[in-house]
Amino acid sequence: MGPARGRPDAVGRGRHGVNDSPRPARLRPLRPGPARLRPGWLVGGVVAVAVALVAGVSLGPVSLPPGSVAAELLNLIPGVRLHSGLNAREIAIITELRLPRVVLGLLVGAMLAMAGAAYQGVFRNPLADPHLLGVAAGAGLGVTAVLTIGSGMSVAVPPAAFLGALIAVALTWTLGAAGGRERTPATLILAGVAVSAFLAAAQTYLLQRNVETLREVYSWLLGRLGTAGWHDVLLILPYTVVTGLIVLSRRRELDVLTVGDEEAASLGLHPQRSRYLLLIAASLGTAAAVSVSGLIGFVGIIVPHTLRLLSGASYRSLLPLSVLFGAAFLALTDVVARTVAGEAEIPIGVVTAFFGAPFFIVVLRTNRAVAS
Repeated sequence: MGPARGRPDAVGRGRHGVNDSPRPARLRPLRPGPARLRPGWLVGGVVAVAVALVAGVSLGPVSLPPGSVAAELLNLIPGVRLHSGLNAREIAIITELRLPRVVLGLLVGAMLAMAGAAYQGVFRNPLADPHLLGVAAGAGLGVTAVLTIGSGMSVAVPPAAFLGALIAVALTWTLGAAGGRERTPATLILAGVAVSAFLAAAQTYLLQRNVETLREVYSWLLGRLGTAGWHDVLLILPYTVVTGLIVLSRRRELDVLTVGDEEAASLGLHPQRSRYLLLIAASLGTAAAVSVSGLIGFVGIIVPHTLRLLSGASYRSLLPLSVLFGAAFLALTDVVARTVAGEAEIPIGVVTAFFGAPFFIVVLRTNRAVAS
């Protein structure tokens, strides 16, 4: 049978005369969701943050009425004056104890979820983790080293964790190009595994030589959001702003990177430069987050991956939603950590792991069902 009449370009050329038959077949599976941020999801994220904020401030050893708490929070806005019905002691509990902790949880959750989404886009793996380049191991070693020096050094824990995390990322970055190789996602992952193993071994050695610090070190490693004021919030706020501006401003580039380096270069993007900048920004934000909260796992995996399944895979919508829902997720998780066991407080890392393990089981079963 001869070629169809009236369709001389049906095999290799599109309606504009461009040979575009291979590219749609490759791009279509990578864009299952809408590219633009839908208003419904944005409103849902803002509502989730508001609910988490009110719930986090209301619930605790001394329960406060959510309506009164919401009114008192609105009173913090200049020009707003509402009668909340709370006395001076209850207002002090809100503004000096609970609100700083909840805001810290919002910032850390937003940072970890955004960094996780950025890592997943850079490495083209929906289950990539913000701790992939050795951030966790470096921060853990820094904290262990400080706490084993002597008593009274707890004030130096956040700087030590931050510095250790940055050193680990620098080692991974250097090792990723050892032997004259070009840095690729695969070499960076392997370098991160090697650096994490080395730093974890050094941390274990220090713990064995200083057994008396085990409890304090493990308390930090399991994650916590305990804060006595606004110091920790002010400490990570600049890093949160810088990381957010860099990553969110380049969310379109993450969409382009998903099609591969050759296609991205043909579209005018410098793949390696974009990948490096995103990795550095996400690692900086992760280092700042773990320096004040300890090692809280699964947030950077659960939140972006769930949103990807529900709202679509475009990073133009995935990154802003990860910021909002990541903040709400960790703040609500902290509420569970400090209320479910009565007066005792469960490490928040244990709670996120409790949610994370079933999540991985569901993901594995879903992938197996899709593959079959």
